Amino acid sequence: MIMLKRAKIKIDGMSCQHCVKTVTDAMVDLDGVSQVKVNLKKGEAKIKFDKDRLDLEQLKTAVVTAGFEFVWFK
Repeated sequence: MIMLKRAKIKIDGMSCQHCVKTVTDAMVDLDGVSQVKVNLKKGEAKIKFDKDRLDLEQLKTAVVTAGFEFVWFK
């Protein structure tokens, strides 16, 4: 049985829709992510993921590798 978890990540450095697409693509490419919604105005991403296949460090690495600052996770 897949246990999906919801998370919200605060991201700094996004300034346009291209940034939103970059962050979205980085998250969607991670094994275990089932849904990503990035909000430019709020500077955050809401994610649904399989907690058995993905952890916080992998999410953080994806954001940083995409060129943005990972601020917090909840």
